[in-house]
Amino acid sequence: MAAAHRAAVLGSPIAHSLSPVLHRAAYAELGLGHWSYERFEVDEAALPGFMSTLDAGWAGLSLTMPLKRAVIPLLDEVSDTAAAVEAVNTVVLHEDGCRTGDNTDIPGMIAALRERGVEKVEAAAVLGAGATASSALAALARICAGPVTAYVRSEARAEEMRGWGERLGVDVRTAAWDDAAQAFDAPLVIATTPAGTTDTLASAVPPRPGTLFDVLYDPWPTALAAAWSEHGGKVVGGLDLLVHQAVLQVEQMTGVPRAPLAAMRAAGERALAAR
Repeated sequence: MAAAHRAAVLGSPIAHSLSPVLHRAAYAELGLGHWSYERFEVDEAALPGFMSTLDAGWAGLSLTMPLKRAVIPLLDEVSDTAAAVEAVNTVVLHEDGCRTGDNTDIPGMIAALRERGVEKVEAAAVLGAGATASSALAALARICAGPVTAYVRSEARAEEMRGWGERLGVDVRTAAWDDAAQAFDAPLVIATTPAGTTDTLASAVPPRPGTLFDVLYDPWPTALAAAWSEHGGKVVGGLDLLVHQAVLQVEQMTGVPRAPLAAMRAAGERALAAR
């Protein structure tokens, strides 16, 4: 009988997380009946204690806010991708006891865009300046040939985004949030803001928009995504990102060469429809 393996998603709040749905769907499709995936409410203060309890039965962890940076000092190795944005969303626990961290959000964004036919763009815009925005810049470093304009609410946030641009090799220009509708002239717009933030921008979507990547998935569609679709633009959603980054997590944690993307997406869609 195969040894049991455990994995889980940690964060605070965590009750809303779709990660258990996606990972369990992968295990079912792959016939990994000896694998389990749970969720745990863990904040920054509790993280070291939780990590200290993990035994040899644990294979991996998915991390959401506010743990992506807090976990870094607790790891033995961190990938270049994760180090570039100081954010780890994936921890793999190896048999030799080594704990490695990675960031699958960045390649997940690239894969989600590629799935919709977006492989290279000449320019882009980012709405927001939080942790997801830095991952967006890291993804754009690989697919955007020209400048990226970040629309932010304060000069402090603008300075942060320009700093990330310097670190990641991206030509980041900043603009005030009040001018965010100008972002829609770009061939690719990545919205990284909390639910409801971009709703007032929906009426400003132009007649022939490019591609919108809205990282939200619940509620879906957002007002902006709905307006974008109505005007004939391509829309990539938060569920696309969540599934693609989870595919990479499953592959890293289990060692399978290819996780079942379609089964995982279908499970996510059913779970969202039931909410």
